[in-house]
Amino acid sequence: MHSSAKSDAISNEFHNFLADIESMLKETANLSGEELSQAKEKIQQRVSAAKEAAVHLGCNIADGAEKIAASANREVNAEPWKAIGVGAIAGLLLGVLFARR
Repeated sequence: MHSSAKSDAISNEFHNFLADIESMLKETANLSGEELSQAKEKIQQRVSAAKEAAVHLGCNIADGAEKIAASANREVNAEPWKAIGVGAIAGLLLGVLFARR
């Protein structure tokens, strides 16, 4: 899945979660007894599902970061002078930017 597609999916899931919770809270305003217990259980299930989705997302992010790090490591090992040059240029640019302040 593309990064922006993941972002959109996360955003949609979060908005759906908030809409579900708001809806459930409105529904429970006039409930009592057994109906209130059932509504609380429904809210708890929705929160658990959101937590599970967050854990899954965290795993996906960690896997992606691991792949990027491995790729960068292969590139640096294959062409170390290129990596040193890029680092030197980045350091020079940062130095110029900070020196202006």
